[in-house]
Parts: sequence; C-alpha cells; structure tokens
Amino acid sequence: MKVVQTEKAPAAIGPYSQGIVVNNMFYSSGQIPLTANGELVVGDVKEQTQQVLKNVDAVLMEAGATRDTVVKTTVFIKNMNDFPLINEVYESYFSAHKPARSCVEVARLPKDVLVEIEVIALVK
Repeated sequence: MKVVQTEKAPAAIGPYSQGIVVNNMFYSSGQIPLTANGELVVGDVKEQTQQVLKNVDAVLMEAGATRDTVVKTTVFIKNMNDFPLINEVYESYFSAHKPARSCVEVARLPKDVLVEIEVIALVK
C-alpha cells in the first residue's frame, strides 16, 4: 500500500490522505474546491468543479495515473439542480474517456462547498 501526497493539491483537512494505491488501483479521497495552498474557491458551481478536477488531476499524477485511467467517479453535490452545470465541466474533463459514475445530492459538504469528487483509477 502506498500513500499518495502532493503539494499540487490541497492538504487533507482531517485525519486522512489524499489517496491510496493498492494493487495498481488508486483510490482518492474526495477533492473539494480548495487551491493547492488551501484557499477556498468561492465562485459558482462551474468554477468550483473546475478547481476540484484540477485537484483530481494533481493526485492522479502523483499516484501514477491519469484521467484516462479513471474507472469510477463519485460526485457529491449540494443541489441536484446544479447537475447540468457540473456536467458541462465534467464532460470537458472526461471528453474521450467516460468512466462509470455515481452522483449524489447531499445535505452538506466540507467547508460548505457545492461539489466534491472522488475517483478510482488504474495506475499505469
């Protein structure tokens, strides 16, 4: 088991790691719209989703994976009405490769953000 840690994504805000690699599979913790230095992106849901996916890219790279090796994502959103806006950003991120996905509306997310995404990916 390998712990994934990069300064190109925000540090964990609790007792967990950014991700773990086990048997060539990467499991990320949920990424929220914090910059690498920990500042919250307070823009709309599209801006927040862009930052979240930037963070996902950083932890994937550190793990030795890429967005093309993602097999499953879980998207947590505060308001299901934002689903089409999140999808616009998500679709541009996963333009050629479409991993399996779940999307769940939740009552509240850390730091009251609008979106959180976690991924499972194959490590090359």
